[in-house]
Amino acid sequence: MTTTAVTGHSYAARITWTGNRGSGTESYFAYDREYVVEIEGKPTIAGSANPAFRGRPERHDPEDLFVAAVASCHMLSYLSLCAREGVRVTAYQDNARATLMLEAGGGGRFSAIVLRPVVTVADAQSVRRAQALTRLHTSGASSLPRVAFPSGSRRRSG
Repeated sequence: MTTTAVTGHSYAARITWTGNRGSGTESYFAYDREYVVEIEGKPTIAGSANPAFRGRPERHDPEDLFVAAVASCHMLSYLSLCAREGVRVTAYQDNARATLMLEAGGGGRFSAIVLRPVVTVADAQSVRRAQALTRLHTSGASSLPRVAFPSGSRRRSG
C-alpha cells in the first residue's frame, strides 16, 4: 500500500481596525471602516469596507481581496499544471468578476465568481493542449482545486 504524505502550510495576518473616531461603535454612523492588514515581511495593505457599506473607495475592501485571492490562486495552480505538462504559457490575464447578494435580514454571500482568463501560449501546437488542461483543471480530475470558468487560449504573435 502506498501512502501520500500531506504537507500543511500555515498563514498569519494581523488585522487592525483604525477607524475609531473617538466614540468607537457607539452607532452605525459613528465610526470609519478603515483597517490595515499586516503580514510579516510584506507591505501593509490599507483596507476599508466597500463604499456601499460606508467604506473608502480608494482602499481595498474584503470583497476585492476575496476575488483577487480566488483568481490568483486559480492562475498559479493552472500555470503549475501547464509547466508540469509541458505547455509553455507566455502570458495570462484574468478579468474576474463576482456577485455579492445581500440578505434582507443582514449579511450576504457571494452567489458567483466568474474567472475569465486569457492565456497566451508559446506556439500554435500548444493551444489545444492548454485548452485540454483548462478542462482538466476545472473538472476536478486534477489534484488542483475545482473552479469553473470560461477561458480563452491564444498563440503568441511574433
